[in-house]
Amino acid sequence: MRNSPQALLGSRSSGSGLGPEGQVDFRLARRAVLSELRKGRLGRPDVCDAHPELLRAARSVGEATVEPCPVCEEHELVHVSYVFGPGLPPSGRTISSEAELRRLARRGRDQTCYVVEVCPGCGWNHLARTFRVGRAERA
Repeated sequence: MRNSPQALLGSRSSGSGLGPEGQVDFRLARRAVLSELRKGRLGRPDVCDAHPELLRAARSVGEATVEPCPVCEEHELVHVSYVFGPGLPPSGRTISSEAELRRLARRGRDQTCYVVEVCPGCGWNHLARTFRVGRAERA
């Protein structure tokens, strides 16, 4: 999906309100969880515990990837993006397009996008990255 929120990570310019500042990548944490799973210190039920709403979002508005699930290796991962911040519901807002993310950024409020990788088959889920959307209001 070319107009996905994730596409913005590589194409944003400074000053757009969608800048890369504040981006956090959770690959090391992911690697640690998978290592614990492979060593037997964690069981599959511990890591394949996606909430039903997350699985629903993955199937309906998530961005398909070509990366196989690191647990079951039978399905490809899906990225689901949520934005949290002022003016949004406490449960956040699921984002399905770049245009939707740009509209939120134009509000000028400091919000955060969370991208979660999900396996719709086995339920593996892990926070992949976060990044700022919009700018903090200045006094």
